[in-house]
Amino acid sequence: MKFDRVEFLWSSEEINRWAHKVLVSCNGYSSKEYTSADNKVQSDELTATQNLYPCMQCADIFFLKADICQLGMDQRKVNVLAREYCDDIKRKKENKPNILLHHMLPRLQEGQEKMSQSDPSSSMLMEDEEADANVKIKKAYCPPKIVEGNPCLEYIKYIVFPWFGYFEVVRQVKNGGTKMYNNMEELILDYESGALHPADLKPALSKALNVILQVGLSMYSYDLEPELVLYCFHLLSLNFPENTCKHAVRRGRKSSCGNR
Repeated sequence: MKFDRVEFLWSSEEINRWAHKVLVSCNGYSSKEYTSADNKVQSDELTATQNLYPCMQCADIFFLKADICQLGMDQRKVNVLAREYCDDIKRKKENKPNILLHHMLPRLQEGQEKMSQSDPSSSMLMEDEEADANVKIKKAYCPPKIVEGNPCLEYIKYIVFPWFGYFEVVRQVKNGGTKMYNNMEELILDYESGALHPADLKPALSKALNVILQVGLSMYSYDLEPELVLYCFHLLSLNFPENTCKHAVRRGRKSSCGNR
């Protein structure tokens, strides 16, 4: 990433600065028919809040003037509304927002669909200490031999494997011994067959997540600017050791090894 071309903004400051424009923009979307996010309540049964919120989300997409909007899959209905609005007003094709939707991790507890900021136990947070992370994973929903809807397996697939490229399970010889998984398919086969038990998977997941979390905590403890935090994670993605990143932080500039 070329940091001289990146500007970090606080959304709260931008909204307060341009509140009058955002609210005016909402009026343009309010007449559009839509179904609420839960796909159960039709537009003529929605409350004032349920009507206003999607309009504000649409206004936000256009207000950013972004070529690509990166959002979670839970925002897909609002994204469709924004694009349909462009068709209704004959907006130029080149200004029609392109939406990049990413996978949503489920909550850690059974019966919960997605993470919630209001419920800290439902997800892993960047500021989680090692003890907190261990407790969350220990209590997480992880039924034996069940892959579908298993949040622990989701974390391994979308966080651990992309970060490390492997998943290591350390266990006693009588339980199968230590095993290194190089892909998710191999892990799923063992889990579905019962060869890999949640009692062995959870400690391995906690260990992997704590490595990632502790790196982040060590970076944030220096009260860094966002650009330098991102640079440190960039070094880690290139498999530089954590000490190298800390050294770069202390010097307050990019380490020469970042040019590798």
